[in-house]
Amino acid sequence: MMTWREVMRLTEQGNPPPERIVEKDDATWRAELTPEQYRVTRARGTEPAFSSAMCHLFEPGCYACVCCETALFDAGEKFDSGTGWPSFTQPIRDNAVAYHSDNSFGMQRVETCCNTCGAHLGHVFPDGPAPSGLRYCINAVALKKIAAAASRSS
Repeated sequence: MMTWREVMRLTEQGNPPPERIVEKDDATWRAELTPEQYRVTRARGTEPAFSSAMCHLFEPGCYACVCCETALFDAGEKFDSGTGWPSFTQPIRDNAVAYHSDNSFGMQRVETCCNTCGAHLGHVFPDGPAPSGLRYCINAVALKKIAAAASRSS
């Protein structure tokens, strides 16, 4: 189980290697994504809070990166944080998400990115529910709901 201590260790010492790497030039990303998906995932933007119905969806399945379709979060780890963004307690695999220090806007946060393609997803905070205590606060526009859940592995 991912913990805040492990998140901080990865932020400081580096992320585990992904199962695969997806690299595309900027023109390709712009052609494949909507303007809002591009702004959030490639230009590290944030969608407005409460702008997506995805916050209230809790059906089985999993959520994949909208850019590369890598499975990121299982719906069983999703919870209603009341923050206005989809929230999860754990990634689907320990190497699915990458962690980076983010000191923008005068705040100290941990940015979460797709470890496969580098897409900005959102941030992770140590104020989630037990047992992990983590809250992955993820932009809905960065996610794609898919039916089949991938198996979890550490």
